Amino acid sequence: MARKNKKQIFEQIEVIDAGAKGKGVAKAPDGRVIFLPYAVPGDVVDVQTFKKRKAYFEGKIANFHVKSPKRTTPECEHFGVCGGCKWQNMGYEHQLFYKQKEVENNLVRIGKVQLPEFTPILGSEKKYFYRNKMEFSFSDSRWLTLEEIQSDKDLGDKNALGFHIPGMWDKILDINKCHLQEDPSNAIRTAVKDFAIKHNFEFFNPRNQKGLLRTMMIRTSSTGEIMVMIQFYDDKKEERELLLDFLKEEFPQITSLQYVVNQKPNDTIYDQEVVCYSGRDHIFEEMEGLKFKINAKSFYQTNSEQAYELYKITRNFADLSGDELVYDLYTGTGTIAQFVAKKAKKVVGVEAVPEAIEDAKANAQLNGIENVTFYAGDMKDVFNAKFIKDNGSPDVIITDPPRDGMHKDVVQQILNIAPNKVVYVSCNSATQARDLALMDSMYKVTKVQPVDMFPQTHHVENVVLLEKR
Repeated sequence: MARKNKKQIFEQIEVIDAGAKGKGVAKAPDGRVIFLPYAVPGDVVDVQTFKKRKAYFEGKIANFHVKSPKRTTPECEHFGVCGGCKWQNMGYEHQLFYKQKEVENNLVRIGKVQLPEFTPILGSEKKYFYRNKMEFSFSDSRWLTLEEIQSDKDLGDKNALGFHIPGMWDKILDINKCHLQEDPSNAIRTAVKDFAIKHNFEFFNPRNQKGLLRTMMIRTSSTGEIMVMIQFYDDKKEERELLLDFLKEEFPQITSLQYVVNQKPNDTIYDQEVVCYSGRDHIFEEMEGLKFKINAKSFYQTNSEQAYELYKITRNFADLSGDELVYDLYTGTGTIAQFVAKKAKKVVGVEAVPEAIEDAKANAQLNGIENVTFYAGDMKDVFNAKFIKDNGSPDVIITDPPRDGMHKDVVQQILNIAPNKVVYVSCNSATQARDLALMDSMYKVTKVQPVDMFPQTHHVENVVLLEKR
């Protein structure tokens, strides 16, 4: 039987913290925690709850009594509906404070390990327009706001090109202007939508699995190159080429114009053929003289400028002299491996995604780096005693796992090898803290450096240096 959630109103509630998935944190009169989206610490509000659990409530702000001095006016007109950039209403210096606090709390509470004095979080120079990759979805039945639903106005066409409403796989919010990617991103998106409507192209309907236009990806690089990839559902050559030719003529600065015809139920492209329609099938990113070839399926850190800062911290923590054998676990496309290679004797990278390893090898060849070797395979299976015997025992391990952290077998293998240093880069300090606890018997945490890669959101990266006791 479904659990009934009786709605309650709590009056004059002060928001005391922020962090849990970007939500504000308050306390109910009975002591239970309340999670509030779009609330800022220092707000005093009336709360209407919509979910009740044993240890917490979830609610929304019903009325303001006091607005926090930490508040600021959001830049984006879509704030609060789009679901991205949940902290746009909080001043940037306060965002950094709560990100740092989250990292410290996780390492202390979950890790329960001895910690050094924390280095202050490294903020991002760019607060907006920092992403190098954006993905937009087409829809023939755009998300309507409550005001639109209640109005008597003719709502015009229902086509949308924008973002999924949080928690709704089939609802797309039409975006006028996004503040995350530099132009010509907004200009390209707007032009594509207008051209498609003008020519009566059918926007996708995910419920009925029909339509011509499905998604659009735009990638930009610090070198000024641009990739645009349109994903089509219907395989209609004439309409497809009409749109692609328009893009080619309207935006001659596009370096790579590609498309996919995807008739699967989902819109992932990793098992699809990507066709290069015009220009190259890749763009280049550059970092400290190193070039990285990026294709439509490549993974690359989405904030290029701050990724450079993150990698510099990683290299500084490793403090290589030129004689070390370095393992780079979860190497992705080998960016960190190549970034530290000139200060190491040899770097060995391991990654589960075969295509990423092919990219890593190609980029190493492109950069003339000969002291790197890359292997593809599931980390817990590849990273075994035979692997160590074949490649040598590392002096330093750099690890940058996904949000779930490292598999316990991988942690155990690191303990078996016992390198002098481990540099642990993480996008989730909670799972990082769990792994640090597992390594505490052998390693001491000597440096901690949080890095803000994603301003206006609650996400935060963290770099930890572990040295043998």
